[in-house]
Amino acid sequence: MPLSSLRDLHVLIVDDEPDVRELLAEYFQTRGFHVTATSNGPTALAAIANAPARYALIVTDLQMPGADGLAVLRAARTANPSVYVVIITGYASLDSAVEAVRLGAYDYLTKPFSLGQIDVIVDRMADRLSLEAENRQLARKVGDRDPGDLRLVLASRLDAIEARLQRIETLLTERQGPRSLR
Repeated sequence: MPLSSLRDLHVLIVDDEPDVRELLAEYFQTRGFHVTATSNGPTALAAIANAPARYALIVTDLQMPGADGLAVLRAARTANPSVYVVIITGYASLDSAVEAVRLGAYDYLTKPFSLGQIDVIVDRMADRLSLEAENRQLARKVGDRDPGDLRLVLASRLDAIEARLQRIETLLTERQGPRSLR
């Protein structure tokens, strides 16, 4: 899925540091994303509760007053299991990283981070969304077929694969010549 197809997605940015929040908001806005930015956990929790399916991506600071990033992550994943949540923190620890991943975080970045790291996350997200869409499309196609037809198609593909493997095996044997046993 190219980046252009992500442009209709909505991003929620949650960070109590105005510079980080504004930088991320500008980054996503210049790439055509719809952006909501908030400075604290309770406001983010309310936004998620009011529109659970709105946000495709949530980028949240870990340590904030009121409700931390893990609370935002929990609420987001409960409201919308397909949401991508990225935790950012200036106070990284192995325990918080493990907890974030266990709760379903898509990624975990330590401050200071580069916008190139955000690019990588967005590209991975686009690839994953593309694969999910392709899987749904293939599942629909398979569901629309008669099971007997599907078995015939699969059997003919397997026969073709076996024939190719046999040709490869024959060519390899011809190139190597007769083998001698030692």
